[in-house]
Amino acid sequence: MKSVILGSVLVASLLALVVILFRKRIGLSWLTSFGIHLALAAIGIYVVNYSGWITGAYIPLNPATIGTVSILGLPGVGLLLGLKISLFG
Repeated sequence: MKSVILGSVLVASLLALVVILFRKRIGLSWLTSFGIHLALAAIGIYVVNYSGWITGAYIPLNPATIGTVSILGLPGVGLLLGLKISLFG
């Protein structure tokens, strides 16, 4: 019963999002911008991991870290490094 309710909420919110996108006539330009931000976030994390600037600090490439860096930009990489160093020594 719980999965049916969660599935129906997911479908309803997906339909609402599609209606909003077509009603506002946003287009697909936001998708290109979002893709560029994701690629630059992954490249930024990759550069920090394999450049050797900070030894012993490795930021994994997963959706949470890439999402953080794509929203916050390069300061997000600093945030993740600070969290990694302060929490895991």
